[in-house]
Amino acid sequence: MDRLEAMAILVEAVDLGSMSAASRKMNVPLPTVSRKIADLETHLGARLLTRSTRKLTLTDAGAEYVSVAKRILEQLADAERTAAGEYSAPRGELVITAPIVFGRLHVLPLVTEFLSRYPEINIRLMLSDRNADLIDEHVDMAIRIGTLPDSSMIVTRVGEVRHVICASPSFLASHGVPETPTALSTLPCIFNDFLMARSAAWPFREPEARVDMMTPVRVRLAVTTAEAAIDAAVGGIGVTRLLSYQVAEAVARGALLIILAQYEREAMPVSILHAGQGMLPLKVRAFRDFAAPRLRAAMDSAKLNPPSGAR
Repeated sequence: MDRLEAMAILVEAVDLGSMSAASRKMNVPLPTVSRKIADLETHLGARLLTRSTRKLTLTDAGAEYVSVAKRILEQLADAERTAAGEYSAPRGELVITAPIVFGRLHVLPLVTEFLSRYPEINIRLMLSDRNADLIDEHVDMAIRIGTLPDSSMIVTRVGEVRHVICASPSFLASHGVPETPTALSTLPCIFNDFLMARSAAWPFREPEARVDMMTPVRVRLAVTTAEAAIDAAVGGIGVTRLLSYQVAEAVARGALLIILAQYEREAMPVSILHAGQGMLPLKVRAFRDFAAPRLRAAMDSAKLNPPSGAR
């Protein structure tokens, strides 16, 4: 019996919740998965799993064994990467995830430049607004927007982004510039959340009392992408609320103006994060050190600090 293979199959089945899921992911026939785990139990003289039609449940012995097996497999993977040179020279496959629009605007240009400098590294860039689990989904690094929960991940902060309210100059000229968030209830607004448009409200902060509040808005148009909201706002359809980096280009060329800046909530951090366990592969360190200063520069240029006298 190949105990390491049996360990890997057991850990995968437990992590995925079933033998059939482990069979599909590992491309191993289901009878083989079941037999390998049974052989491991016979070898140990202990039952590791309680099987049912719905799920796998670890016994007490199984929980302790799987915990140790995971550490052994992680140490083996580290040893193999060391032997392959991953820790002595930047090489191998790097899996990175980032939000869709932010990734397209800011991460993809970094990736293309990075690849030209490191010919022995290949990158899989996952653009998704869903926060992937780095460990379970085998992701090396993530670029995240927002406050991060406490975890064992190593975090490198590279800047911040604001939620900004903006409209076209022609729209504001014809409708007037709202002085307070409550004025938005009488103005046509573009909502960038199609499913929530029926009960639309935007968050603000009262600048004097520093109190957060939700202000209902009048939704004239609901869309599913930031690009569509920007195009509609530039076209004079109404007021919209988007992230500062999303509208930076339109603001820079004067197609959109930021309003109600004093009522914005606190800016959200932008961070690079990666797992902190074990020796850090050079491919991860190389990309982090390459990307961090460039993202900081990009975030500085996208802060969209309102000019003196802006409302």
